[in-house]
Amino acid sequence: MEPNSIPPSELIADRFQIAHLDTLDPTPCPCGWSRRAFMNEENDVASMHLVEIHQDSRTHYHRRMTEIYFVLEGVGTIELDGVSYPLRPMTSVLIKPGCRHRAVGEGLKIINVPVPKFDPEDEWFDD
Repeated sequence: MEPNSIPPSELIADRFQIAHLDTLDPTPCPCGWSRRAFMNEENDVASMHLVEIHQDSRTHYHRRMTEIYFVLEGVGTIELDGVSYPLRPMTSVLIKPGCRHRAVGEGLKIINVPVPKFDPEDEWFDD
Protein backbone atom coordinates (compact mmCIF):
# COMPACT_ATOMS: atom_id res chain seq x y z
CA MET A 1 0.00 0.00 0.00
CA GLU A 2 1.25 3.47 -0.89
CA PRO A 3 2.01 5.66 2.18
CA ASN A 4 -0.60 8.27 1.15
CA SER A 5 -3.31 5.89 -0.05
CA ILE A 6 -6.54 5.54 1.92
CA PRO A 7 -6.40 2.31 3.95
CA PRO A 8 -9.38 0.07 4.69
CA SER A 9 -11.23 0.35 8.03
CA GLU A 10 -9.05 -2.45 9.36
CA LEU A 11 -5.80 -3.91 8.11
CA ILE A 12 -4.63 -7.29 9.43
CA ALA A 13 -1.07 -8.47 8.80
CA ASP A 14 1.07 -11.21 10.33
CA ARG A 15 2.69 -9.01 13.00
CA PHE A 16 0.42 -5.96 13.26
CA GLN A 17 -3.11 -4.65 12.81
CA ILE A 18 -4.36 -1.15 12.02
CA ALA A 19 -7.89 0.13 12.62
CA HIS A 20 -9.62 3.40 11.80
CA LEU A 21 -12.12 3.60 14.64
CA ASP A 22 -14.17 6.39 13.06
CA THR A 23 -14.97 4.21 10.03
CA LEU A 24 -16.06 1.07 11.90
CA ASP A 25 -19.77 0.36 12.22
CA PRO A 26 -21.19 1.26 15.65
CA THR A 27 -22.62 -1.52 17.83
CA PRO A 28 -25.08 -0.98 20.69
CA CYS A 29 -23.57 -1.60 24.14
CA PRO A 30 -24.65 -1.00 27.78
CA CYS A 31 -22.93 2.42 27.66
CA GLY A 32 -24.31 3.65 24.32
CA TRP A 33 -22.61 2.95 20.97
CA SER A 34 -19.24 1.30 20.48
CA ARG A 35 -16.94 1.04 17.45
CA ARG A 36 -14.86 -2.06 18.21
CA ALA A 37 -11.42 -2.66 16.69
CA PHE A 38 -9.25 -5.78 16.70
CA MET A 39 -12.23 -8.11 17.21
CA ASN A 40 -10.89 -10.84 14.93
CA GLU A 41 -9.60 -14.38 15.37
CA GLU A 42 -5.97 -13.35 14.76
CA ASN A 43 -6.03 -11.38 18.02
CA ASP A 44 -6.86 -12.47 21.57
CA VAL A 45 -4.80 -9.95 23.58
CA ALA A 46 -6.92 -6.78 23.77
CA SER A 47 -9.37 -4.73 21.75
CA MET A 48 -9.97 -0.99 21.45
CA HIS A 49 -13.36 0.68 21.35
CA LEU A 50 -14.48 4.20 20.56
CA VAL A 51 -17.58 4.62 22.76
CA GLU A 52 -20.22 7.34 22.69
CA ILE A 53 -21.82 7.34 26.15
CA HIS A 54 -25.60 7.75 26.46
CA GLN A 55 -27.40 9.18 29.48
CA ASP A 56 -29.31 5.91 29.92
CA SER A 57 -26.18 3.75 30.14
CA ARG A 58 -26.69 0.53 32.06
CA THR A 59 -24.69 -0.66 35.08
CA HIS A 60 -22.81 -3.86 34.27
CA TYR A 61 -19.65 -5.79 35.12
CA HIS A 62 -17.28 -8.35 33.69
CA ARG A 63 -15.99 -11.52 35.33
CA ARG A 64 -12.79 -11.86 33.29
CA MET A 65 -12.08 -8.58 31.51
CA THR A 66 -10.25 -5.56 32.86
CA GLU A 67 -11.18 -2.33 31.08
CA ILE A 68 -9.26 0.90 30.73
CA TYR A 69 -11.35 3.97 29.93
CA PHE A 70 -9.76 7.11 28.51
CA VAL A 71 -11.98 10.20 28.17
CA LEU A 72 -11.59 12.01 24.85
CA GLU A 73 -14.49 14.50 24.97
CA GLY A 74 -17.24 15.74 27.25
CA VAL A 75 -17.78 15.74 30.97
CA GLY A 76 -19.73 13.44 33.23
CA THR A 77 -19.32 10.82 35.91
CA ILE A 78 -18.39 7.20 36.20
CA GLU A 79 -20.15 5.04 38.75
CA LEU A 80 -17.84 2.40 40.24
CA ASP A 81 -19.47 0.00 42.69
CA GLY A 82 -22.20 2.58 43.39
CA VAL A 83 -19.94 5.62 43.93
CA SER A 84 -19.78 8.43 41.33
CA TYR A 85 -16.49 10.03 40.28
CA PRO A 86 -16.06 13.00 37.90
CA LEU A 87 -14.91 12.49 34.32
CA ARG A 88 -13.34 15.06 32.01
CA PRO A 89 -11.01 14.87 29.01
CA MET A 90 -7.66 13.23 29.77
CA THR A 91 -9.13 11.14 32.65
CA SER A 92 -8.26 7.46 32.63
CA VAL A 93 -9.97 4.76 34.70
CA LEU A 94 -8.89 1.14 35.21
CA ILE A 95 -11.87 -1.13 35.96
CA LYS A 96 -11.07 -4.59 37.32
CA PRO A 97 -13.27 -7.69 36.95
CA GLY A 98 -16.30 -7.68 39.24
CA CYS A 99 -16.53 -3.87 39.55
CA ARG A 100 -20.05 -2.69 38.70
CA HIS A 101 -19.72 0.34 36.46
CA ARG A 102 -21.35 2.77 34.07
CA ALA A 103 -20.39 6.14 32.63
CA VAL A 104 -22.89 8.99 32.42
CA GLY A 105 -22.45 12.30 30.64
CA GLU A 106 -23.51 14.65 27.92
CA GLY A 107 -21.29 14.47 24.84
CA LEU A 108 -19.03 11.97 26.60
CA LYS A 109 -16.76 10.03 24.23
CA ILE A 110 -14.18 7.54 25.50
CA ILE A 111 -11.63 5.02 24.32
CA ASN A 112 -12.12 1.67 26.06
CA VAL A 113 -9.36 -0.96 26.06
CA PRO A 114 -10.65 -4.34 27.28
CA VAL A 115 -7.99 -6.89 28.32
CA PRO A 116 -8.29 -9.62 27.21
CA LYS A 117 -10.12 -8.78 23.98
CA PHE A 118 -13.80 -7.89 24.48
CA ASP A 119 -16.08 -10.90 24.84
CA PRO A 120 -19.85 -10.25 24.66
CA GLU A 121 -20.37 -13.37 26.81
CA ASP A 122 -18.56 -11.56 29.67
CA GLU A 123 -21.14 -8.78 30.14
CA TRP A 124 -23.19 -9.25 33.30
CA PHE A 125 -26.10 -7.35 34.84
CA ASP A 126 -27.61 -7.49 38.33
CA ASP A 127 -31.14 -6.69 37.16
